[in-house]
Amino acid sequence: MIIEKSVKAFLELPLMPLREIVMFPRLVMPLFVGRASSIKAVELAQNTCNKMIILVTQRDAGVDVPQADDLNSIGVVSRVLQVLRLPDDTVKVLFEGIFRAQWQNFRDGEACPMARIIRLTETTSQKEELPALIHAVHESLEEFGKINKKIPQETLLSIRSLQAPGILADAIIPHLKADYLKKQKILEILDVRERLERAYELLQGEVDMASVEKRIKNRVKVQMERNQREYYLNEQVKAINKEMGKDEDPQAEVAELEKKLKERNLPDEARAKGVEEIRKLRIMPPSAAEYTVVRNYIDWILDLPWNDLKEIDINIEKARSILDGDHYGLEKPKERILEYLAVQKLSNGLKGPILCFVGPPGVGKTSLAKSVAKATGRDFVRLSLGGVRDEAEIRGHRRTYVGSMPGKILQSLKRVKFNNPLFCLDEIDKMTSDYRGDPASALLEVLDAEQNNAFMDHYLDLEYDLSKIFFIATANSLHSIPAPLLDRMEIIELSSYLETEKRHIARHFLLPRQIEEHGLQKQNIRISENALLEIIRSYTREAGVRNLEREIAALCRKTAIRLVEENNTGKCVAVTRSRLQSLLGVKKFRHEEREDSPKVGVCAGLAYNQRGGEILLVETSIMSGTGHVATTGQLGDVMTESAKAALAYVRSRADLLGLDPRFYRKVDIHVHVPSGATPKDGPSAGITLATSITSALLGIPVRNDIAMTGEISLRGRVLPIGGLREKLLAARRGGVKRVIVPADNEKDLTEVPDEVLKDLELVFVDHVDEVLPQALDADEGEIFSGRAATLIPLWHSLRQGAGTVKAHTAQ
Repeated sequence: MIIEKSVKAFLELPLMPLREIVMFPRLVMPLFVGRASSIKAVELAQNTCNKMIILVTQRDAGVDVPQADDLNSIGVVSRVLQVLRLPDDTVKVLFEGIFRAQWQNFRDGEACPMARIIRLTETTSQKEELPALIHAVHESLEEFGKINKKIPQETLLSIRSLQAPGILADAIIPHLKADYLKKQKILEILDVRERLERAYELLQGEVDMASVEKRIKNRVKVQMERNQREYYLNEQVKAINKEMGKDEDPQAEVAELEKKLKERNLPDEARAKGVEEIRKLRIMPPSAAEYTVVRNYIDWILDLPWNDLKEIDINIEKARSILDGDHYGLEKPKERILEYLAVQKLSNGLKGPILCFVGPPGVGKTSLAKSVAKATGRDFVRLSLGGVRDEAEIRGHRRTYVGSMPGKILQSLKRVKFNNPLFCLDEIDKMTSDYRGDPASALLEVLDAEQNNAFMDHYLDLEYDLSKIFFIATANSLHSIPAPLLDRMEIIELSSYLETEKRHIARHFLLPRQIEEHGLQKQNIRISENALLEIIRSYTREAGVRNLEREIAALCRKTAIRLVEENNTGKCVAVTRSRLQSLLGVKKFRHEEREDSPKVGVCAGLAYNQRGGEILLVETSIMSGTGHVATTGQLGDVMTESAKAALAYVRSRADLLGLDPRFYRKVDIHVHVPSGATPKDGPSAGITLATSITSALLGIPVRNDIAMTGEISLRGRVLPIGGLREKLLAARRGGVKRVIVPADNEKDLTEVPDEVLKDLELVFVDHVDEVLPQALDADEGEIFSGRAATLIPLWHSLRQGAGTVKAHTAQ
């Protein structure tokens, strides 16, 4: 009564809006108050309204400053029991609900909203049903207390002791997990029987939900005994979905798989296997561990492009245009590819062996394969085999293993969705083998045109047709490729680019691409021909053009920063040979050049490696000694043997050369090839070594405008060599005018561009005796100063009656 009188004394009270919270009469509830107007309302209630305030729930919780239309019409007049200010400027307030009230005449006061209060009177209808309803509510409360352990038993006992229907309903609602909108509607019900009935509905719903949750937990608990906790959580979600009727029907899933199997174009064996696996799936429970394995296997059968072929329109002229536009040079590979396309067009099928591009890094093997795919209209699939050492990477794992999958071949076909792509087996020479198997042996079936129409993957365990796929393999070297695998491929060699080709590629391909990538205009940078040639010679040493492109990119970056710093995007930066050092730094490489003048014992040979041709100087020195022969300069076994063969030839011709037949006992011979940190090997320096040794022994200098290449035999024959065009380019670059070449290499001149042969005089020889007069700076009589006519073969002295032979010979 004291409270009612105090409220009547204040017909207008401060109003505090609530977000997603509904206050009920006789409920004690703590609230965190953060809005400034709400804090003012609490303070006003404490100071001037005898701690009385009306709490009203907002219709929309997202409104920060609610007006009259944003508030429900009925709230609860409450008393402020305690106020606690927190460090974060919020206030924790303990409220006690007093009675329902309807507010009117909402207005914004000086500090907070104010409203007139009208107390609402409760009514009672159908009083005869109230005892039964109260009894039912008490029973539900007892059951609810057994299931929900979060509510203290003391609280439940105090609620069950209530007999007044309105008070009982108001005491139950705050403890239920109902939405705040539903609670607001119950707050607005003035008929106590109807309010209690609505509270009973929500209470019984909570009891039923708790019962369902308990049943779900009991079911999952049985499963949890066999599975780990993670599996338990997944099964709980499935059980919840099943109770709500949202779980997928396994039989409907199987029917969908059967429908897909009928629609797919599959071989008979694959279709029969799919039908068999679907039959297993139908009788298998979804919770079985094998269910996922069988389902994944069926998905692989359905997803692979068994008979799905992409339509290919072969146009030779278009293909030639694409290949020429993407790659400069490489005439042999491009011609072989066009031949393959022509055969395919005529035969309407795949004819011919698998191609293998072999060449040093950076010459365009993989990009050429991409251009072939573009020219033929096929999808491009690249499989890098570098470092692959497991056979399962090719053939897949058997289904008995956990997480097994098909090999990379079938995985790639699933990705492209067609069974006739261009398959690039990149770095096929980098595969290795260990205890897990030999992937190179697994590739024998893949790359055999007679067998790959029935390729057997371990996972799929079905014959799969790979014969429609165009296979192109790439490798840097053939030495590490097993002979059986090499026999299945047609080898097409991509040699290193010549300087002339690099200049053309840089000017017409690399420079435009880098200009575009760096946001420049064509007129922003101009590189002279001499500068471009200097970059190729002094800043790169490679067979391809990757480093050349990096150096051009560096020039573009220098240009870009200059344009930005000067704020002049129309400026043209000229790159000349003299400015390269300031832009790219000091020269990174140097090439051997010919000597300035003829020197004794110094001879210029020609060498070839994957980076191109080089001039190789051979130096020979003789010293007083006991016949010791030394070779230095990191010479390989083959080159060391060539030096021995050259020395043997010189000793065998000692008399003809005018040397003491026992000269080798009086001197030590030291043969050195400069650039000692670089390993050198090969037989093509044979005549160079012989010429250098002869020059040192005779004291006759070697002409400085000549270079040579050729293998030497013990009889002095000059044998053919490889890499002729690269060697001739190195000679021309080094300022050499005359080159001595084996006569058997004359046929190889057809592959050497005319630009390289320009200003070069080629001398073809069959014997070292023809080399020395060309190379040594002396006439033939001075070189061959001995008497060959009186020479007696050494074997004569080893036979009985050698003296008779000598006398007869002398006569």
